Amino acid sequence: MRYLFFAFCLLSTFCFAQPGYNLKFKVDGWKDTTVYLGHYYGESTYLKDTARTNAKGEFMFDGKNELAHGVYFLVLDKSKIFEIVIGKNQHFTMSTNASDYIKNMKVTGDPDNKIFFENMLFNMERHKEAEPYLKIIQDSTITEDKKKDARAAFAKVNEKVLAYQNEVIAKYPGTMTATIFKSSQAVKVPDAPKKANGTIDSTFQLRWYREHYFDNFDLSNDALIRMPRPVYSEKINEYLDKLYAPQADTIARAIDKVVAKAKKNQETYKYAVWTCLLKYQQPEIMGLDEVYVRLYDKYFASGEMDFWATDKLKKNLKDYADRLRKSLIGKTAPNLIMQDANFKPRSMYDLKNKYTIVYIFDPDCGHCKTETPKLVDFYTKDKAKFDVEVYAVSTDTSMAKMRDYIKTMGMKWITVNGPRTYVGTYADLYDAVTTPSLFVLDEKKKIIAKKIPAEKLNEFFTNYEKFQKAKAAEKLKGNTGPKL
Repeated sequence: MRYLFFAFCLLSTFCFAQPGYNLKFKVDGWKDTTVYLGHYYGESTYLKDTARTNAKGEFMFDGKNELAHGVYFLVLDKSKIFEIVIGKNQHFTMSTNASDYIKNMKVTGDPDNKIFFENMLFNMERHKEAEPYLKIIQDSTITEDKKKDARAAFAKVNEKVLAYQNEVIAKYPGTMTATIFKSSQAVKVPDAPKKANGTIDSTFQLRWYREHYFDNFDLSNDALIRMPRPVYSEKINEYLDKLYAPQADTIARAIDKVVAKAKKNQETYKYAVWTCLLKYQQPEIMGLDEVYVRLYDKYFASGEMDFWATDKLKKNLKDYADRLRKSLIGKTAPNLIMQDANFKPRSMYDLKNKYTIVYIFDPDCGHCKTETPKLVDFYTKDKAKFDVEVYAVSTDTSMAKMRDYIKTMGMKWITVNGPRTYVGTYADLYDAVTTPSLFVLDEKKKIIAKKIPAEKLNEFFTNYEKFQKAKAAEKLKGNTGPKL
């Protein structure tokens, strides 16, 4: 009897610790067809396994290695049918009916998928409950007074959803469903404390929120990369965009904090770094391309990402970073010495104006033909106002084309022929792969702006000079302001 009991314990232990995955399905209404198991990864989807249904609609996915955790889905006839979660337990059975996959779903051997489908049914009911209130809220013909009650009722439905999610998180910690719920919940920012003098600490809540922003979102959990929405990259983007000033130094420090949290897991480490690198490859805000260069230097040039980055990828990243670093904001612009229309060498550094605009164009470029007249208009109206000179570089070898372009456009500034250079090509000195490319330099030939549309130049110089005056005034007062 003891022997039988001992053997039963061994068998139970073996079954509980089964390696790999074994996912059994039965879908009434399917027969003799191919089914695929897919999963999300950021903004992409990938197929992981294939199975063939029998005449009864039975099929199975199995493998020797455990599946990476996350949200997966079944594909039939190139259409996604329904989603499942893959967590710690990867040996279970699911059965349903093709008439309604969600309502008819029965899960055996996996509490995680059981609560995952129960939540879908719960959400369907809450959606029905909220629908009439949403119609009122979204109806532009209804007065705000009537919408007030609808908003209150809708808020109560949301409270039910949140209470349900919190109950799941408490009862089933460690499940994929609980992880999904928790990761979507925002942290609650406490009230700011009073200082010793009785005033409120105005920076407390921002500093606290920055510190606790990822409390409910574990950046080292790679399952969060495999979600129906790219929540991992969205979370990082929101953190960087909303909580920090768009300055290269500030953003670089914030990214270091993100990466430090993700580094516990190689998959999330890789994904977090890559997400940030792509974000600042072509940033919307001028000057933040410096973040890309810093990320390349710190994580790729250093060899940190060698555990996954190929030599070809690293070369491509290096080429792009090296191109960007030629003309970063704050860097001293390289001198250009090229021949003008009279074959006379003209040095950009000889210009003693307060500002210099380096304008690189191609006489045959359609966009240049649109942009150049706008620059001419700015030059005519505002040259004296801002004490600015233009040093324009034609990329074409033809002097005749350059002369015709100067005459046609009415360009009264300095125009030189790029290929006729004494200091190397403009492409080796500036990030000007596309034309037109425009760079604004101060009196010390430091780059203060780039790739600004010509019609925005007046606005830029006006704001820049206001900023410089305010900065000088603050310096005189000895007040640099709080550092956040």
